[in-house]
Amino acid sequence: MSHRPVENKAMLITYPNSLGHDLRDLEQVLEGPLSGAFGGVHILPFFPSSGDRGFSPITYREVDPSFGTWEDIDRIGSRYYLMFDYMINHISVRSPEFQDFLAKKDASRYHNFFIRFKDFWKNGEPTQEEDAAIYRRRIGKGTYILAQFADGTSEKVWCTFSDEQVDINCLHSEEARRFLRDTLSFLAGHGCSLIRLDAFAYAAKRAGTNCFFVEPEVWQLMGEARETAGALGVEILPEIHENYFTQMKLWEKGYYVYDFQLPMLLLNAVFTGKTRYIKNWLKICSPHQFTTLDTHDGIGVVDVRYLMPDNEVQDTKMKVYALNPGTAKIFSELRGPLDRSFNTYQINCSYYSAVGESDDRYLLTRAVQIFAPGIPQIHYQGLLAGKNDFERFEKTKEPRDVNRHNYTLEEIADEVKRPAVRKLLEMLRFRNTHPAFDGACVLEDCGENELVIRREKGDDWARLHADFEKMTWEITCS
Repeated sequence: MSHRPVENKAMLITYPNSLGHDLRDLEQVLEGPLSGAFGGVHILPFFPSSGDRGFSPITYREVDPSFGTWEDIDRIGSRYYLMFDYMINHISVRSPEFQDFLAKKDASRYHNFFIRFKDFWKNGEPTQEEDAAIYRRRIGKGTYILAQFADGTSEKVWCTFSDEQVDINCLHSEEARRFLRDTLSFLAGHGCSLIRLDAFAYAAKRAGTNCFFVEPEVWQLMGEARETAGALGVEILPEIHENYFTQMKLWEKGYYVYDFQLPMLLLNAVFTGKTRYIKNWLKICSPHQFTTLDTHDGIGVVDVRYLMPDNEVQDTKMKVYALNPGTAKIFSELRGPLDRSFNTYQINCSYYSAVGESDDRYLLTRAVQIFAPGIPQIHYQGLLAGKNDFERFEKTKEPRDVNRHNYTLEEIADEVKRPAVRKLLEMLRFRNTHPAFDGACVLEDCGENELVIRREKGDDWARLHADFEKMTWEITCS
């Protein structure tokens, strides 16, 4: 199927079964109550998976039957530009590739498809210093699982995330490189405009480094992904949570980037009433980006470092937890004492709850996102101004699930009647249709509590005046 080009229109982020029961329901919602609000859709992993809500793919060749079929994907893709996920760093332990490796070991065609400790480390194990240097998302998480072979032997293979997600030897296995090319080509041929490279910075590893965004290897891997997808007219979007220096490197080489910095900067402005830090960022950020306030994972904390003083970052984080004691309790119970350090990788909280469930605060932050450089991505729960779903967390014990509520069609019909949701949908429709957003983004001089953004192209203009002391905003336009 041919794909639609990326358009400068807002993109919805949703699981295939979060706005209704399946892809057919999603299509109904997009064409019904959400009509005109989005030009693109990031459908989070819809493949058969063994865990992490789709991010442990068993195969990319199929749509999980509980969600629908490729025909359902194609129908949505005929009206919206689409983004699919490729988990470049890992694959499910239930995948045919890993199962073949377990069954045949060195006789398997996938014998070096995975990162075997005996081959990666000089003495088969990292030294204490090498192990301590490895970049870990979760403190205390090991870096391997034991592969239990059919012949009764076992050995360590690299595992960055959960025990369901085994890492791929992206750099040193021709079989893995072939898998990368074949899979990207397959996905590109099924109607997507962008492929999101999930956990990209972990995929290039070298002994003696922190095994995170290792240069120059990371650029070699990125180049191969870009060349493969680009041959079919598809863009790639590397997903990396780290400070903005990394993002700037990607932008300089012409890649789309995520603005994961915006969420905490806006929370800081909301809590302090001051706009100094958000102004500085909007002056230097990439125009070739997708902006976010919330995602299916959480609100990133590490991303904003060096754009605010560390004490301001921590003040902002602690204010979110003060407004959301349930979220603070989850962190403390599962990850240890909550303190003023960078032990918090991300805050598991809906953005509506993060701003204290205030419509005025919430719409102010969304207005800034819509006027900021780049294309706004709106997480489905944020679209509906959803509160933290602690009931879902109690069922799954997955902290990220507080921001992963599954809405029924009946719930959606009720939620879109709320004033905050109606106003957000109006803003998105305005953003998608006013020609000024295809032009320049200009910051006007204003007071320390204000933010004034003007979008202009030719004689067309749109202007946002936001006041973070009064929590008010006004949009005027040609």
